[in-house]
Order: sequence, then C-alpha cells, then structure tokens
Amino acid sequence: MKRDVSAHLEVAISAPTTLEFQIAVAGQPGIEVSESLVFELDGVAVTPAEIAGPHGTRIHRFAAGPGTLRADYRATILGTAPPQHLSDYDRALYLRPSRYAESDRLHAFAASEFDATATESERATAIAAWVAKRLRYASGSSDHTDGAVETLLSGAGVCRDFTHLTVALLRAVKVPARLVAVYAPGLFPMDFHAVAEACVDGVWHVLDATGLAPRTTFVRIATGRDASDAAFLDNHGGEIYVSNMWVNAFVEGYLPLDDHVTPVTLQ
Repeated sequence: MKRDVSAHLEVAISAPTTLEFQIAVAGQPGIEVSESLVFELDGVAVTPAEIAGPHGTRIHRFAAGPGTLRADYRATILGTAPPQHLSDYDRALYLRPSRYAESDRLHAFAASEFDATATESERATAIAAWVAKRLRYASGSSDHTDGAVETLLSGAGVCRDFTHLTVALLRAVKVPARLVAVYAPGLFPMDFHAVAEACVDGVWHVLDATGLAPRTTFVRIATGRDASDAAFLDNHGGEIYVSNMWVNAFVEGYLPLDDHVTPVTLQ
C-alpha cells in the first residue's frame, strides 16, 4: 500500500526556546520511507538533532530564537510493518496509569461495566465499542489538559479524548494499552490523529473508537503512554503560538472499508 503524507506548521516564537517535533513517520522494519523534512526560522534553514524514541518514534529537536518558524514534512510510504509484539517492559509500562489515562481511578467503574472473565480480544473489542457509543465527537468540547475521567464525565471529545478513555479502560481491565499518533488517510476533518493500541494475545492491535478512518491505512508517527508522549510539538522555553497548520494523508486507490471490529495491526 502506497501512502503519501505531509504536514506544514508555522510557529511564532517570542523568546529563545528549544522545540521538539514529532511529525516524521516512525522508523519500522518492512517500511520504505522517502521523505523531506525542512525547518526554517525567518527563512534561514535550521538543522535539528534526531532523537530515537521507543517503537520507532523520531523526535527532531533544536534551539530557536524569536521569529517565525516554518516546518514542512512530506513522505511517501511503501510496504507493511510486521506486527509488534509485547515485551516484558511494555507489559509493565502500559498497564500503569498515566497523566491522561488515569486507569487507577476507573478500576471500579470498569469492573462494573465489562466482563473480567472475557478474553483479551473480547475485552478490547467491547471497550472500543462502548467508548464509540458513549462519547460524542465534538471539536472544541475538551481542553488539552483533560484526561480520561473528564472525558467520561463530559461524554464528548476529540480523537485524543476517545483514545485516552479507551486506553484507561483497557488498563483498568488488565489489558496493556497505549496511544499512537498517526497520519490517517480518509480522516475528516484532516489532522494528526490519535488512536489506541491494545495488546491482545501478545500482539499490538489498533483500536479507533472514533471510527473516522480505516485503520489499515494508518501510518505510525509516535507511540507512548498517552498524548504527553506523542505530541506533535513540545516547547521548552519562550512562549510560542501555532499560527498556521495543515496535515494531509492519502492512500493510492480507493479507501478500504473497515468494520472497526476485525483485528488490525498498525502498518
């Protein structure tokens, strides 16, 4: 499957800072990526340092003074990554509560809603379907500091909120779960997209309770405990403001159908 993705950001910087971007496609075996990544501050090229993160995540970091920063990324992706398997470290890490997926606050609730005797696959499918039914997708309905508990109470959110609640409930019923930032052909409105991965029988399967795009087209960017690990931009210094941003993602040919029930591994 051939996929073409791109992203453009313009960032106004008021004082010296260090920025970290996670917009490049994750490095994975079986995937061939042809890409271009350009950063310019007031028209002058900036060369970032690339930091290798977990699960192929690539962080691009650099210092920048006041001015207007432009980031442009384009990539063509060919091939299919093999399924990722659960390591002992993954099991320890992705069963723990985290900043936005407070599974420790949802244990009693999850026990009352989901069958603890069901298989991992049945629990994962049931939770994704429950979140899809329980939440209403509404842009602007949540704040960037909201976690799974706030989302459960409000009953609405965007993709990161759907994902945080899915991840928190999965961990609460003892299924390792994590968040993945992806490029998502077919997504509307187009943006960076957040989905969940649940470990079922030792293999990571992708779940998307929003149902907004076919999972087989997703392209992994960054993977972590929650959105704090997979943000497309982190700022460590002066005040910044994202003044313009767009994201595109296309797949060659027709978009595949997705019932959002059949197990799918992230390609």
